[in-house]
Amino acid sequence: MEADGQLSCEEGGDATPQASQDSSSAQPEADSAVSNGGDSDSDKELVEFKIIWNKNKYDVKLPLDSTGASLKQKIHTLTGLPPAMQKVMFKGLLPEDKTLREIKVTNGAKVMVVGSTINDVLAVTTPKETIQQEVKEEENKKEPLCRQKQHRKVLDKGKPEDVMPSLKGVQERLPTTPISGMYNKSGGKVRLTFKLEQDQLWIGTKERTEKIPMGSIKNVISEPIEENDDYHMMAFQLGPTEASYYWVYWVPAQYVDAIKDTVLGKWQYF
Repeated sequence: MEADGQLSCEEGGDATPQASQDSSSAQPEADSAVSNGGDSDSDKELVEFKIIWNKNKYDVKLPLDSTGASLKQKIHTLTGLPPAMQKVMFKGLLPEDKTLREIKVTNGAKVMVVGSTINDVLAVTTPKETIQQEVKEEENKKEPLCRQKQHRKVLDKGKPEDVMPSLKGVQERLPTTPISGMYNKSGGKVRLTFKLEQDQLWIGTKERTEKIPMGSIKNVISEPIEENDDYHMMAFQLGPTEASYYWVYWVPAQYVDAIKDTVLGKWQYF
């Protein structure tokens, strides 16, 4: 009986250490499931917005401190468009070095993307780059535009009283309101409205408003107005020849580069 009691005691004593061992071996597994507190998107302030490209809409969630370059990489993942072929627009052309916070992207915002795939580029038979180069070479052969008779009759009217203020030597993004107070070739008042969400340029006069797809504009040229070089005269090439130029006079100098970048896009090769 004593032997039996001793055996029973030994068996009972073995149960406790075994349970303790199982408990301690499970501890590392529990510890491994605990976050180390490393950085992740969930730890950052996020913004949710839509990417619109080629009539397709993509819901995107990114950290507010992501740069424009990071957004382009995200667009590449979603659409297959290489970053160099993207024209991304949010209140003007998206700067790659600014963050989404700095350009004030908010929840529910719409970011427009215009761009063509490599196959689309190769399929085009008449490169825009060639057209632009030919136009530039032709311009160099001529006298300054503002001295030509066809333009002098408009410029000699003088600066419009309601023209927008200009800033020489400064580059600004497009304003959120139309650029107004300018003249067209007939001497009538004209305003330019950039409808980025529709990828259209609206050219408005007293009589009507022309809604022009930006992708159909072949080129944009400009030249400072002599003795008023804080303003430019500018033409939008709507067809294959100079006869298709739509002229606008007294464009504030600070918007010239933004207009060209928005209409043509730095990424355009055709």
